[in-house]
Amino acid sequence: MRILQLCNKPPYPPIDGGSKAMHNLTRGLLAAGHQVKVLCISTPKNTLDRSQLPEDYLRHTRIEDVYVDTRVNLVDAFTDLVTADNYNISRFFSPDVDIRLIRLLSEEEFDVVQLESLFVSPYIPTIRRYSKAAIVLRSHNLEHVIQDRIATGEKNFLKRPYRKFLAKQLEAYEMAVLDRVDAVAAISPSDAQHFAEHGTRTPITTIPFAVNPAEYEVEEQKKPGKVTFFHLGSMDWLPNEEGVRWLLAEVWPKVLAQRPDARLDLAGNKMPDDLMASTIKGVTIRGRVKNAQHFMRDRQVMVVPLFSAGGMRVKIIEGMALGKPVISTPIGAEGIDHTEGLNILIARTANEFAQHIIALIEAPDYAHMIGTEARKLIVERYADQRIVKDLVDLYVRLRKA
Repeated sequence: MRILQLCNKPPYPPIDGGSKAMHNLTRGLLAAGHQVKVLCISTPKNTLDRSQLPEDYLRHTRIEDVYVDTRVNLVDAFTDLVTADNYNISRFFSPDVDIRLIRLLSEEEFDVVQLESLFVSPYIPTIRRYSKAAIVLRSHNLEHVIQDRIATGEKNFLKRPYRKFLAKQLEAYEMAVLDRVDAVAAISPSDAQHFAEHGTRTPITTIPFAVNPAEYEVEEQKKPGKVTFFHLGSMDWLPNEEGVRWLLAEVWPKVLAQRPDARLDLAGNKMPDDLMASTIKGVTIRGRVKNAQHFMRDRQVMVVPLFSAGGMRVKIIEGMALGKPVISTPIGAEGIDHTEGLNILIARTANEFAQHIIALIEAPDYAHMIGTEARKLIVERYADQRIVKDLVDLYVRLRKA
């Protein structure tokens, strides 16, 4: 099958959740014998560096990028506000990308165009005009849900109504896109259900984030020692920053009150300066780490305090694949087919979060059990071969329709 993968940012190197989700599907489709052409948008924040690409990846994907300046422009943002367009989406549209897409679709035939995220949906009219390929939206997140949750948590009473307005505007756009594609590959069952509840007739299936378990080596249990809790995530993503600040302000003092020897290690790209300069007992704060998997492997328990996210948390899947016990919130664990208390711990309040941390310090065997069950879940439900097969089955059904 011939597949054009249209990406809102470079899928390689896979350094964050979005790029990993795209890259893992590219790799899985190629391994299954399909042809994949990658066309991506380079932005000031995410620029394709061809020198980092392996030769076989370059050869098999024939990856191309087109630069788009997606930085916020206040004039354009205000114009879109007046015209009811959504600036979060429209700033990813570029005539240069459109022209390259026209030429590509005129030169080559594809069976499927896989839209990686809502942000490349502005190119649907061009795809329809120049190709007979089925268009599938690979939904990484319910973008309007994220924006609505951020708005709900907004403390500035002047900004809150504006954020709510933008969330409703984005919801209208996101739901309209459903009827303009041939199928939706949602990243989680809850996202798929949310789409279905809007009454669309477009086929919706769940294609979660997948990993190759063999790439996540689980170390043998060592003799119980001091437990280090850790959080790893890009801090220029507002839900991560919101969660980390809550963890430090509301949870960690409760932990120290009972376990003054507790240790917490925080890392992530674009760590705020005030956090980097802070001195908090038992807490180490650093910026971006060179190797995320090494960072996770060297620490014992992952904490993921999220309140305004959507979709599926890639870092949780990776942590579980490494056999790490995870403590998260209900929103953080959304989209993962977990069993609370068996393969993950869920906290609904600061007190619950603190008590889970203390429990794992005091019961290392319990922590090991949760990590073992977490790894088992990933192997059984989130291995890439199974996920890619489900995606290809969807594409085959679309071709026959």
